[in-house]
Formats: sequence, C-alpha cells, structure tokens
Amino acid sequence: MIVINLDVCMARKKIGLMDLAKKIDITPANLSILKNGKAKAIRLSTLEALCRELDCQPGDILEFRPDDGEAG
Repeated sequence: MIVINLDVCMARKKIGLMDLAKKIDITPANLSILKNGKAKAIRLSTLEALCRELDCQPGDILEFRPDDGEAG
C-alpha cells in the first residue's frame, strides 16, 4: 500500500493546511483528502508543487509499505 506522509512533512515545515493549499493552488478540501490518505491518485504537478513548498522529495511524502501477507 502507498502511505501518504504529508502531515509529517507539513509539521516539519510548520505550515497549516490552509496556507499550503493557497501556496500550491489547490482547494483545502482536496489537500485534506490527500493529507488524510483518502486520495486515489495525485497529479505529478501537485506532487511537484508540494515538494517545492515543503522543500522535500516525493519519497518524503509517499511511502510504500507491503500489505500484510505480501512478501517484502
């Protein structure tokens, strides 16, 4: 499964959801969906904007964890 660590990255940069949404030109509702791991997809342009604003790499935001029962 893919785990979204956006909340961790936001906490490190001490930026709130509303401020980040405004800076990357995304609705707070859509950013919240992404932050809470409910999103089914993310645009590369959104990922790029997040990385630029949070000064991080895509791997800091997205993490792969094998599901229970999968060989890892």
